[in-house]
Amino acid sequence: MKILKLILLFLIFTHLTAVSANEDKLQNKITKNLRCLVCQGQSVYDSDSDFAVSLKLVVQNKIKQGLSEEDIYNFLTDKYGEWILYDPKFNKNTYLLWFLPLLILLLGGAIIKKKLIKIKR
Repeated sequence: MKILKLILLFLIFTHLTAVSANEDKLQNKITKNLRCLVCQGQSVYDSDSDFAVSLKLVVQNKIKQGLSEEDIYNFLTDKYGEWILYDPKFNKNTYLLWFLPLLILLLGGAIIKKKLIKIKR
């Protein structure tokens, strides 16, 4: 009987440890994708500002409440705007953000091609 209780306690402990580790991984993943609004050059994960510390606690509480990663991102973007995300969603407000690198690449390629054609003549 004692062995059975020990096995049961061990299983409960390992389950709780695994759940805690998964929550930590999710919290780290989310905070790495959030921009610190105070530092602006760092993620919330990397920042030690008061804002980042409080946001880490908010994310941790939302995870404990059972919210999904998407729900947490939606909550934070509703509160702080899309700018808080390092990887914003593709929508009408972010078209330029997503297509600007492609446009710059195409424009640069066109300029280089024009210069090479001019040099060959």
